Amino acid sequence: MNGAAAQKLLERMRSSPSGWGQADFERLFSGFGFKWREGKKHRIYFHPKFSNLWISVPGHDSLRSWVGREAVKLIDDLMILSNPSEESNESSNQGT
Repeated sequence: MNGAAAQKLLERMRSSPSGWGQADFERLFSGFGFKWREGKKHRIYFHPKFSNLWISVPGHDSLRSWVGREAVKLIDDLMILSNPSEESNESSNQGT
């Protein structure tokens, strides 16, 4: 999945966090550069560049809405960490 397709999936997930399955999360996270490994009952997605960005997604396909909300938050955190200068510019512009 390319970045544009992952971005579209992110926006759809942002507007409706429920009703997503394993394949959707795999496409979303891989589109943003995450890797994954299988746990016993979960799939753990992690970002190779930012070790603090990870999520444990339950292994079944009927996932609850909190998983979608947490996935969106994780991608938002990635965007902030990937573009720290934008956040700094926004903070400095608010003071003017």
